[in-house]
This record gives sequence, C-alpha cells and structure tokens, in this order.
Amino acid sequence: MCVVPVRGQQPDSPAFGLISGEAIFNAGCADCHGPRGAGADDTTIGFEKPSTYPDFTDCSTTTPERDVDWRAIITQGGHGRGFSRIMPSFVDALTAEQIDAVIGYLRSQCDDKRWARAELNLPRPLRTEKAFPESETVLTVGATTDHGPDWDSELAYERRLGVRDQLEIAIPFSSIQTTDTERASGIGDVAVGLKHVFLTSRDTIVSGFGEIVFPTGNSDRGLGTGVTTFGFFGAIGQILPGESFVQGQIGTDQPTSTDSSPRTFYWRVAGGRTWRRENGLGRQWSPMLEVVSERGFEEGARSNIDLVPQFQVSLNRRQHVRVNIGLQLPATNTAGRSKQLVFYLMWDWFDGGFREGWK
Repeated sequence: MCVVPVRGQQPDSPAFGLISGEAIFNAGCADCHGPRGAGADDTTIGFEKPSTYPDFTDCSTTTPERDVDWRAIITQGGHGRGFSRIMPSFVDALTAEQIDAVIGYLRSQCDDKRWARAELNLPRPLRTEKAFPESETVLTVGATTDHGPDWDSELAYERRLGVRDQLEIAIPFSSIQTTDTERASGIGDVAVGLKHVFLTSRDTIVSGFGEIVFPTGNSDRGLGTGVTTFGFFGAIGQILPGESFVQGQIGTDQPTSTDSSPRTFYWRVAGGRTWRRENGLGRQWSPMLEVVSERGFEEGARSNIDLVPQFQVSLNRRQHVRVNIGLQLPATNTAGRSKQLVFYLMWDWFDGGFREGWK
C-alpha cells in the first residue's frame, strides 16, 4: 500500500507509513521507553533517566494524566510540559493520527479498568466538591467585601489511596470582627474525611464522601461550633460536548448536639467550559458558574442560595499549579448576608514539586 506523507511527517521517519499504535511505538519509542512502555533497562540507553520517567504499565501513574497532556509532550517534547528535555518533539516524525494511535496503545497497557480516566478530573470549582479522587493541596481564602472584612481560609490536603479512594484533611483558619475594635483569629474545626468512587464510565464519575469535623476551634470566640459533626455528601462529574462540563454535590452536616450548631442540608452545582492555548496543547483557562444552596432542618428555615461566577487558570507549563478567583453573591435572603471574594491556589503535587514545570 502506498502511503502519502502528510504535512509534518518526514519520509525518513522510522514510523513513516505505520498505522498501528503498537507498531509506531515499537519503531519510534521503544528504544527509550522499553517494551510496552514499561521502561528500558539502564544498560541499553545512553542517558540518565529523569525523575519523571514513566512506566505506562503502572495504572497509578498513568491514569491521572489526560490524553491532551501526553499529546502535548509527544508533539512539543518534554519541555512542552515542563518535563525533561531528553524527551524529543515528534512533531516532524508523526502525524496527528499516529500520535493518537500511540496514545491509544499506551492507554491499553493499563489493564485495570476500575481506574477513572483523567479526563474526569474536571476543573475544581470554588465551593462544589469534585467526584474525582486526587493528590493535591489547596489553599482557599474568602473575604467579605464589607468594611473591616471577615476572612475565612482552609488548607486542604488530599491524597489518593489506591484505585477509588481519597483521604482528605482540612484545616480552617478564620479572622473575624467581634467588636468595633477587636478581632478573633485562629484555627477552626479540623475535618478528616474519606472519598470513595462508586461509578465511573467514559464521561461520568460518581463518588460518596464521609467526614468527621472535630471541635478544635474556640467556639467562645466564634471560631468553631463546639461540637463534633458528621458530614456526608454525594458528588457527580459529567463531561459534556465541546470541552464543557457540569459537577454536582448534595450533602448534609449532622452535629452531635444541635444546641450550638444546626443540622443542615445543602446542594451545589457548577458548570463551565475549558479553553487551551497553543492549538489546544497549552495552558488552560476555565470560566465557571456555581449555584450553592444551604438550608437548616429546623422548622421555618429558609434556603440561602448564592451565585458564584469564577475563573480558573493554570499558572505553569505543567499545569499542576492553578488559581481560581470568584465572587460569591447572595441571591436569596440577602439581608445581613455579604458578598464574598473567594480565591484558591491549587498544587497537584502528584505531577511534581511546586517549583517544577514553570519553564
């Protein structure tokens, strides 16, 4: 069969004319990445393996990476995503169809289909918890727009445990105006929780979450509830056409005593769309809109509903450090409820150190 070369592919490329992802990989990639992408022996390669050297047969290290991430590295080389320059660019050696075929072949090396694909790791909203289990650290800060604003912040540590679970530890810190001349500042009620993925398909992921909130904050100064609280929620993430997505969460907080803290029910929905620079391979930005609602269980309680327009953007080439900024606007029961400026800084440390991947 005669194969006509396409723009970008050189006729002297080892993969010229190949269609099968396995054949393309064996012709152009196996010398460095080894059989099936499991890694070549140190004695057969002429370079020192970088710390990010992948094993494509290891589901735990490959499933958190999206196809677009691999496509960018193959097209632009390791430097395209802030990884080792030892990985060359194949933009002149492979066609777009061949790159997709190689990615498909590498994906097949993980034979445990319980792992959720990375495309379901949707952009993180400000208030709606995600269904995807991940390994990251997030600092979230909110400040009221009133004179002498109250500050609420939370440092969340999240670690993926195996195929479908995630441990989370959340440490809040608040600074609130107690009188015209005094403020109360300090750590609030620390929470420890566990997330479990119940269902995952190509475009949908469903998880459940349970946590215990310990009364570590000083309730007399307004920095905590003074009681232990159990929290439960379900979360769903759904990929939509055109790089769009929607995420939802529904849950309840149940204190062991309602004398100082009420039982509450809440739901949250976030939708948005992602754009990427550099022909879809560069840094991404995702505008989103959230609707959040909370209501107490006591008789006569009314639902507080807020709108939260926001904007998430990746800061570095590796895209594992991102920021999101938004404004939480009361939509119901507005009397006595302030607007709040909300911001987070997210570090997906699974993809490397905070200072890595910027150049």
